[in-house]
Formats: sequence, structure tokens, C-alpha cells
Amino acid sequence: MQMNGERRTALRLPLHNIIVYGTENTGKCVSRSFVLQNFLKVLSHDFLCAFGAAMGLHLLHRVPLLFLTFLCCCWSEAPRNGSTPNIIIMLMDDMGWGDLGVFGQPSKETPNLDRMAAEGMVFPNFYTANPLCSPSRASLLTGRLPVRNGFYTTNAHARNAYTPQEIVGGISDKEVLLPQMLKKMGYVNKIVGKWHLGHRPQHLPLVRGFDQWFGAPNCHFGPYNSSLRPNIPVYNNSQMVGRYYEEFGINRKTGESDLTQIYLQESLEFLRAQVSGQHPFFLYWAVDATHAPVYASKRFLGRSQRGRYGDAVMELDDSVGVILKELKKLGVAKETFVFFTSDNGAALMSGPNQSGSNGPFLCGKETTFEGGMREPAIAWWPGHVPAGKVSYQLGSVMDLFTTSLALAGLPAPHDRIVDGLDLTPVLFKNALIDRPIFYYRGNEMMAVRVEQYKAHYWTWSNSWEEFNKGINFCPGQDVADVTTHEQKEHTMQPLIFHLGRDPGEKYPISVLSAEYQAVLQHVSHIVEQHKTGLVPGVPQLNMCDLAVMNWAPAGCERMGKCLKAPKSQPWKCEWPH
Repeated sequence: MQMNGERRTALRLPLHNIIVYGTENTGKCVSRSFVLQNFLKVLSHDFLCAFGAAMGLHLLHRVPLLFLTFLCCCWSEAPRNGSTPNIIIMLMDDMGWGDLGVFGQPSKETPNLDRMAAEGMVFPNFYTANPLCSPSRASLLTGRLPVRNGFYTTNAHARNAYTPQEIVGGISDKEVLLPQMLKKMGYVNKIVGKWHLGHRPQHLPLVRGFDQWFGAPNCHFGPYNSSLRPNIPVYNNSQMVGRYYEEFGINRKTGESDLTQIYLQESLEFLRAQVSGQHPFFLYWAVDATHAPVYASKRFLGRSQRGRYGDAVMELDDSVGVILKELKKLGVAKETFVFFTSDNGAALMSGPNQSGSNGPFLCGKETTFEGGMREPAIAWWPGHVPAGKVSYQLGSVMDLFTTSLALAGLPAPHDRIVDGLDLTPVLFKNALIDRPIFYYRGNEMMAVRVEQYKAHYWTWSNSWEEFNKGINFCPGQDVADVTTHEQKEHTMQPLIFHLGRDPGEKYPISVLSAEYQAVLQHVSHIVEQHKTGLVPGVPQLNMCDLAVMNWAPAGCERMGKCLKAPKSQPWKCEWPH
């Protein structure tokens, strides 16, 4: 069965030895048909599931499409316990795949995350949607590739772009964000930490579905001379309550800052308030201590074996442990789905004390090699997600959008392509959903992964100009004709690697081999289908203007912290990478 021209994929449920067919962008049966929606108004979910069990799975090929559809829904949805689960997404900043003990880090910095993994499900094949912070976050909250949701630039070919202070744009008002959807089911939504989807008033979290916010709109770069560039504001909901390096200190010399502890306390107070009020909640915990300039509180500085970066990891790990313990103390651990991951790979160019580990993978942040795109990922939900499991599902941060909606009992938006899959069959049935992973850098699809194979259509680390300035995205990892400093096109004969045999992408499969030809034929069809149906969104990251920086955020008058903005002189942003 093929639907809307999408590639048919197979969802294998090992317990029943059957295959349920779905679509590339949802990974489940057609559950949104008009017939089914009206049918469900008459018959209850429990009755439908019971009917499916009574029919016998071996008779599925004789069941009318209507019943096949609702049976699929039974398997793909979260267990019903009378209420929708709380949802916590923990998104780290520039934390690499190899930074956790469960992924092989020997420094013993993550006992709480390792315990979380032992109590939940680990995803060693989990990816970001872009190797840079802003586009990755936009994809998490929309379930869509940056090239669809507009978080990219067309100012130059294959350039990473993000939201510095001078960016004019932000997340498009045409995009539907996860908290906006969850509000339909009565969720109270809070973001703690970095937003990074636009700092102008029309782009901020409280106008995009969040009820509460404590954090900052941009990275914690600085300190700045306020006459030339303002320090980044920190918001409590709609009002600034200070600025980085001013009211919220970060000591650039020692790395000391209490920000992670402040973010932890904000999160704990939110959890307690929502449990007391018996509200379902969504907490988006977007802490940024592992982004350069790396910081940690005094209690953690000097404790790790990896310098300041390891100290920051230890403090974040401790915070994870405190939050999970609080959920248990409040009696809502079995009612709360928690997912831990990172926005992109470790920023190797920042140096050893300011960046982490990408394990065995090539290069890091800013690149579409595995080190830039593959992320640590752990799902935790006691009593629902089985403990001690490893899923080899190809996953994406975009899946958190669709999966969260499924857990809340909501369908994904009908009026747009959603790239994220519903991973509930993976979480609850240990199923594997066939799907590709597309690696984008700006407006270019650089590579694609299908099963164990990865095909590079373009390769590029960074330019010779930037490299000669000392900016190296692949320190000590140069691979001839792969980590190139010119944009190298391979569209006629892509470089293909088997990531199981060669996770470091060092040894391309010979183009003369039968293996290469078979993989190329399979992958080419998937890429052609993807590109044929791709309608790029309007790029939001093309224009810059010093006048739009954080000169006078809401609340600055009360604090006497307003600064005078310069005259508006917009220009096309320059993105070197």
C-alpha cells in the first residue's frame, strides 16, 4: 500500500512475526483517515484493541482496511492509564556521543545518566537534524527538517546558520511548535535554558506555546562592551531579569558560574507546582553549560579528569539525577516520559578543555560526518519503557515532536510534511522502523544513511581560509578526499561507507564492487523520492542588522538596563562554514 507518493516502509513487530506497513514520515499506519476518526467516536479504543486480539494476528490479511488501521494504532500508542503522561525533554548543548559512560567514556563523569540508561532504553543510532544548535532546536520543536521549517540560509551553498544577536529572523509563525500542540491537551509548558530560535519579541517562547520560561534567547557568548554589543539578557517569562556577565555571572578565567544550579532549581519548582496542581506538564530543559565558554559551579570545578568540560558534564549529570529523583519523590515517575539527548556533536574546534568526545566518529559540530550529527540518546519511563534495553532504531530529534504528540494522544499536523516518526512502537514493543536519515548542511543534502550504509553526495569540513585561522572541525582526523577543505561534489558517484564496519568513515566502499552498486541503486531511489517531494521553506537566516540586537528587551526599563540601539542598516549575513 502506498500513500501520497511516500515510500512504503516496514514496521516489524517481533512478538507477532508480522510486518505492518506505514509511511516514511510517520512510520505507522494511516491513522488519520476521515473514516477512522468518525469510527473512533463510536467505538472505544479499548474495545478496538480487544477486538484485534480476538481476531488473531495471523488473520490480519483478511481484515478490512478499517480494522487493520485501528489495530496498528493499538500497537503504536502509549499504554493507557487514564491520563496523558508528563513529558520532559533534556537537550544538552554541544555534548558529544562519547561523553557518557554508557557510550564508552572512561572518565566516570555520568553515573546518573548511566543509571538512567540502565533503567531505560539507549539509542546508539540517534541523530540531530543539523550539525548546529539553532536549526537542530527548530527541528526538535517542529518535527521538520530545517530546509522545510526555514531555519537555514541561501546566502551561500551548504552553509550552517544560526541565531546570533544580529539575526533579523526567527522561527516562522507558519510553523506549529510542540508546546502549541500540547496546550490542546491541557499541558502546562515550560522551557528552562537556551531558546535560540530568535530573540525578537515575535519569536520568543511565550508567544510560541510555552507558558513559562527561564533562560536566554541566545548563546552565552561575552562579555561585551555594551556600547558596541549588548550582553545577552536572561528572562523570567516575558521580562528580562538581568544579563549574562552582569547579574548572571560567568567567570571566563575560572569557568565558575551558578547557571546550571539556577536552571535546576527553576525546573524543580516547576515540577512541584504542576504536580501539586495536578496538571500534565511539558518541561523542555535546554541547559547550555557544555557550550563554549564552558562553565560549572564551584562545587564541581576541578573534579573531573577532563578539565572544565568534564566538570560541566558532571554537574549536568548530577542535575539529571536530582530531577529523576524528584519525579520519584513526587510520585510521578511512572507518569512521566523523559528523553535525554544533545543538539549536535561535540565542538572539537573549541579545544580539549572546552569540548567533549564524539567517540569513534569522524569530526564534530558543524560537519555532516557522524561526529557532527550522531547524538547520545536515552528514553526513560519506569513501568512503560523496558529497562536495560538497547534499540538500534535510526532515530532523530525530529521524532521527539511526533512521539510526544502520540504520547499525549494527538495526531501530527495534517497540513504539512512532518519528518519525525512516532517512536512509540520502538519504545514499547522494541520494533524497528525502516527509515532514512538525511544529513543537511544549510540548503544542501550532504549525505543520507539507509540501514548501515551512508552515502556522501557532498563532503566539506570547513574552508582553507577558516582552517588557516586555526579553526579545525576534525582535529587529528584528516581523511584524504573525505574531510576536504573545499566543497567537493560526489553526486554522480557518492562516497559510500558501511558504518557498522567503518564507523569512522575512513574507508569508502570500492565503486567497482557489487556491494557498492547494489547500495547505490537502493539509496538513489530514496534520495530521488525525497528531493522530488521537497518544498523548501522560506529561509529565515539570511538577514542581519545590528539594530535588532538585545539593546532594550522587555523589562529593561524596570532595571535601568536599556541600551540605545544604532541606526538600522540590514545586510546579508555572512556564514563562513
